[in-house]
Amino acid sequence: MLVFFSYTRNLLKPRSSSPLPFTSIMHMSQSTSIPKKQDRVRDHGFDNYMEAEKKTRKVLKFQSLILSQPSQTLPISRFDSLARRLGLGFKENEAAAYLLKFPHVFEIYEHPVLRILFCRLTQKALLQIEQEKQALHAQLPDAVTRLRKLVMMSNTGRLRLEHVRIARKEFGLPDDFEYSVILKYPEFFRLFDARDARNKYIEIVERDPELAICAIEKVREREYREKGLDAEDVRFSFLVNFPPGFKIGKYYRIAVWKWQRVPYWSPYENVSGYDLRSLEALKRMEKRAVATIHELLSLTVEKKISLERIAHFRMAMNLPKKLKDFLLQHQGIFYVSTRGNYGKLHTVFLREAYRKGELIEPNDLYLARRKLGELVLLSSRKAKVDKELVSYRRDTEVDDIVCVRPDYMENDVKDFGVEYEIEHDGRREGYSLDSDFVSDDIDEAEDLDEKEDTV
Repeated sequence: MLVFFSYTRNLLKPRSSSPLPFTSIMHMSQSTSIPKKQDRVRDHGFDNYMEAEKKTRKVLKFQSLILSQPSQTLPISRFDSLARRLGLGFKENEAAAYLLKFPHVFEIYEHPVLRILFCRLTQKALLQIEQEKQALHAQLPDAVTRLRKLVMMSNTGRLRLEHVRIARKEFGLPDDFEYSVILKYPEFFRLFDARDARNKYIEIVERDPELAICAIEKVREREYREKGLDAEDVRFSFLVNFPPGFKIGKYYRIAVWKWQRVPYWSPYENVSGYDLRSLEALKRMEKRAVATIHELLSLTVEKKISLERIAHFRMAMNLPKKLKDFLLQHQGIFYVSTRGNYGKLHTVFLREAYRKGELIEPNDLYLARRKLGELVLLSSRKAKVDKELVSYRRDTEVDDIVCVRPDYMENDVKDFGVEYEIEHDGRREGYSLDSDFVSDDIDEAEDLDEKEDTV
C-alpha cells in the first residue's frame, strides 16, 4: 500500500521542464514564421546615396528661392533671413557661406551698379533644370499609366488628391497634374471636387485588366525562363537579397522558404468580399501588404519613396499600422534608410532595383535628376574663382560635367540664356547670361534688375 501511494504521488507531481523540449519548441516556432522583431542591418550603398541626396535637397530649396525672384537673382545678404524662414537650420552668415561650397550650381558675382554680392544659378544648373523639364514632359504618358495603377490598388478605387500631390515627384507627375493629367484624361479619371482641397478625391473610371499585372509577376516570369526554376518555388516568391552582414540562421532560412510559398491575393484584387478572420487569410493579407508596397515602389521613378508618404496610403491599401517594423521583417526585399535628415526621414528602397547604389534600369527623368547631384558633388577646386570671390572666370576648354550627354552639350546656349534689360542714363540696354561664368568683358554699366526672357 505504501509503495502504491508513493507511485501515484510521483504520477501527480508536475514534471520539471527539461531544456531539450523547450529548445525544440522554440526552434519549431522559429521555423514556421518570420520573426516579428528584426534588428536593422545597414547597407552603406543606400545610406551613402541618401547622404548625397541630403545636400541635393538643400540645394534645391536655394534654387527655388532664386528662381522665384523676378530677376532670378538674390542679394547674398537676404539668404540668411530666407533660410531661417524656411527652417533650413543655418545660423547667422552660414547660408551665404554654404553657397560657396557649390560653385558649379550657384554663381556669386558683384553687381555692376549696386556693388554688392548677388547670387544666381550657373549655366550648368540652368541646363540641368531644362533637361529635367524635358524628361518630365516626355514621360507624361507613362506617368498617366502609373497614376491609373496607383488608384486601382486602393480598396474603393479612389485616392485623396492631397496624398497624391505630396508624392507627385516620386511618381513623375508635374506640379499641375490636377489639370494636365486628371482633368485632361476624363476617360481614365474622375475628380470629386470639394471646397477644401484636402477633401478632393481621384477616382478611377474603369479598371483595366491589362494594367492589373504587378511588376513582380514579370520578374517571376523572367526568372523562370532564364534560370529554369521550379514553378511552385517561383509562383508566389519575391526576389530576396539580404544586406551585407545580415545573419541568416538555419531556421530563419526555413521560415523564409515557407513564407515564399504562401499564396496571396493580388494588390489589384478586391478583397472586400472575402472572410479575413481565419489564420490562413491573415497570412495571405500580410503577404499581400508586401506585394502592395513592392508594387508601390515599382511605380515610382527612382524605385524609392519616404515611409511617411507610404503611410498616407495605408488605409486605402490595407497596409499594417507599424509600417517600419513590418518592413524590417523583410530586409531582403526592402531597405529602410534613416540617413539624409538626421534620422527624421525614413526612405524605403526596393533592393532588387539597385546595384551598388545605382538604379539598374535608369530612366531619363532619373538621369536628369542625378545630374544635379553630380553638380553638387563635383569638387569646388575645379571651378576657377577669382581672389575676391565675386565672380567666376569662364573656361571654354574644360567641361567638368562628364555625365551630360553630347546631344545636350551641343545645344545652343542661347536656348538657356537669360536676358535682362536696364535703363541707364535714359537708354535701355540688354544683358545676356549665355555663359557658365561671368567674363571680364562685361560692361560695368549694365544692370540685372529686370528680366526679358525666362529659362
